[in-house]
Amino acid sequence: MMEMTAKGIPVSLRPYFQEYNLDDLDPAQDAFTVIERTLMHGTCDELRWLFQVYGREQLRDWTIKAGWRILPRRRVALWAAYFDLKDLPKRNNAWPY
Repeated sequence: MMEMTAKGIPVSLRPYFQEYNLDDLDPAQDAFTVIERTLMHGTCDELRWLFQVYGREQLRDWTIKAGWRILPRRRVALWAAYFDLKDLPKRNNAWPY
């Protein structure tokens, strides 16, 4: 069984929230960031937790709306295949800054 924060986030995710105090994050209020970091770095157990908390549809919708431009390309490809997303926008190869 995973150790959880008081608000219910796996403590094992702490290394991926270095600029946050994991104990202060709330799965409902901070869903965008929790989903982003867990889809990007999560282990099988952490991903199971993520799907239990947010559900497949919310994670699929997040990937369509934001994940395609935020997650690393390999992770985008993984989640696009998992959710059967064939028409995600393509990112420009150039860094715009």
